Amino acid sequence: MNSSAVETQEARARKVTVTEEALTVDLVHGRTIIVPLVWYPRLWHGTHEERNNCEIFGDGAYIHWPDLDEDLTVVGLLAGSRSGESARSLKKWLETRQVKKK
Repeated sequence: MNSSAVETQEARARKVTVTEEALTVDLVHGRTIIVPLVWYPRLWHGTHEERNNCEIFGDGAYIHWPDLDEDLTVVGLLAGSRSGESARSLKKWLETRQVKKK
């Protein structure tokens, strides 16, 4: 196993911050990951309150936004993985949000 694989497996989130433009994850070992928010459409379309209501679990391996039904892994963030959600699924989710607003 190469050293980058070991580092990726050990990376754990300590703190999550979401702004209008970026998702920032501070790791327990001192590194910080910053990725564009547009990579994750559910976060992009979420309200400030929804984006900031997140849970870190699995000893810091996972991040969950219950209001947005979004789950990310620290390993995925480090790998540069974007949302894998299909356009059809996102469209359906957005339509559901419109109904809830009415």
